[in-house]
Amino acid sequence: MPPSHASTSDSKPAGPSGGVQSLERAFDLLERMADAGGEVGLSELSASSGLPLPTIHRLMRTLVVCGYVRQQPNRRYALGPRLIRLGESASRLLGTWARPYLQRLVEETGETANMALLDGDEIVYVAQVPSKHSMRMFTEVGRRVLPHSTGVGKALLANTPADEVRALLARTGMPAATEKTITTPDGFLDALDLVRRAGYAVDDNEQEIGVRCLAVSVPNSPTSAAISISGPAGRVTEAATERIVPILQQVAKELSEALASSGATS
Repeated sequence: MPPSHASTSDSKPAGPSGGVQSLERAFDLLERMADAGGEVGLSELSASSGLPLPTIHRLMRTLVVCGYVRQQPNRRYALGPRLIRLGESASRLLGTWARPYLQRLVEETGETANMALLDGDEIVYVAQVPSKHSMRMFTEVGRRVLPHSTGVGKALLANTPADEVRALLARTGMPAATEKTITTPDGFLDALDLVRRAGYAVDDNEQEIGVRCLAVSVPNSPTSAAISISGPAGRVTEAATERIVPILQQVAKELSEALASSGATS
């Protein structure tokens, strides 16, 4: 029996990409759900994706059966628990991939190098290479912190629309880790403006007294990522900042290119 029109259109290549259309559509829907905060209705997905409701319903039903999406009692759809394992594994692999680049940062700056991702409303550290100094900073891989008190948080949110930043801060609150922590939305938005103009972010004793951190985002990363160096405020001075920031920006560019190259060959 010849296949139905629906199954033919879902399985045929999507065009120049050479991909399978149904897979591309399913992953696009998952991305849109993540962008919407993890829970959406079918009509919202149809409006944002341009796909007809029957197509979305069929794809979502498949994702529910596989455990990647779950249907709520209110009939809306939420990201499912099986994605957690995939995300954790991907984060570990991304951190492993980044380690040679972080090692370069340590060699060229002398300070501890970190990589962090934006996971929901939190910052999670996925990789670190420690400084060789006896006095050095240490952040446990897997540690989660709020964005408002960190350099990586500022770097990751710098290009996020102001209303989305305010909504995030309303959900997390802005507790003071030190007396220098920014604790108002307006103050944080001003700091993000400085990041956009300067091209890098600074945590100046805001997460921990005596510690300064410099951070930049990884451009065009498949997920929001940033790299940073951290060290004692006595070493990460304004003069050191002028030397370190170009190194950070160059390493972030090279890491971005490596990630893009990997995606193109997979």
